[in-house]
Amino acid sequence: MRASIGDYVHTHGIVSTEGRSTGEIVEVRGADDGPPYVVRFPDGEERLIYPGPDTVVEPRHPVD
Repeated sequence: MRASIGDYVHTHGIVSTEGRSTGEIVEVRGADDGPPYVVRFPDGEERLIYPGPDTVVEPRHPVD
């Protein structure tokens, strides 16, 4: 998995009481744009995320 600052992360499962959430990547800490990522969620909380198999990265600017 690769991501850039400004991309969106869609998570499913245990990260929220609703079972899913979306946040914006504000920092990439892994090599070659890999995880972990610091993600800011709509409530302002920032968390360090190691994406699981149900995590999807949506590029901020779609690739043509």
